[in-house]
Amino acid sequence: MSDLAQAATEIAREAAEKIMEVYETDFEVRNKTDRTPLTRADMSSHEIICSRLAGLTPDIPVLSEESADIPYSTRKNWDQYWLVDPLDGTREFIKRNGEFTVNIALIRDNYPILGVIYAPVMDLCYYAAENEGAYKQGNGEADLRLRSKTSKADDLVVAGSRSHGNERQQAFLRKMGSRVETLAIGSSLKFCLVAEGVADIYARYGPTSEWDSAAGQCIVEEAGGRVTDTGFNRLRYNSKESLINPDFLVFADPAFEWKRRL
Repeated sequence: MSDLAQAATEIAREAAEKIMEVYETDFEVRNKTDRTPLTRADMSSHEIICSRLAGLTPDIPVLSEESADIPYSTRKNWDQYWLVDPLDGTREFIKRNGEFTVNIALIRDNYPILGVIYAPVMDLCYYAAENEGAYKQGNGEADLRLRSKTSKADDLVVAGSRSHGNERQQAFLRKMGSRVETLAIGSSLKFCLVAEGVADIYARYGPTSEWDSAAGQCIVEEAGGRVTDTGFNRLRYNSKESLINPDFLVFADPAFEWKRRL
């Protein structure tokens, strides 16, 4: 593991400790202006991550979900920056089902070159760095190199959302055929299912933000997969004023017949 990846995983674990302190209490939930939920855990994690990253790389700016009001006129001049979701899956956090994560990514020239996803309740850390591979760390075992799977037409596994779904998602599942297994899980853990060879594809139809996908994209790509928009173009970051992602697809096997199916 590179020094920078090591440092990012340690920061994610430190933020997770703050999250778990709140998780074990009777915490308050309030809504942000976009009606998404916010807890003290989101803010505690945000504060520790931003502080630690500023100390680690003082010349690299940080864009976090909880401090996302940086104008594009400033952001468009960044050649690299940290992109952070301090608590991805706040709804799962509120439900106390354990399916939430800390996401930290380093973006360079509009693409993620480092990604860390840490699931505090599961004590699982997924991380990757450009040209260094993707790995899974946890349960006291040695770090496991991740390899996405080779997809088979009559045996597809689809990763899906625990808390989000719509008619377009259902239409996508119908296109996958009759012999499809669906695995529902919260937060960016869906990317991890693809990266570690458990799922063939994750399709997201509906609004997400760039901090929801960046770390997962790096991990999937370094495991051999691909993350694209629905036109099969690689997902980009900080290339427009809005931080909302287009609908996107996460493939384990880029060589599979996805274009014909979709």
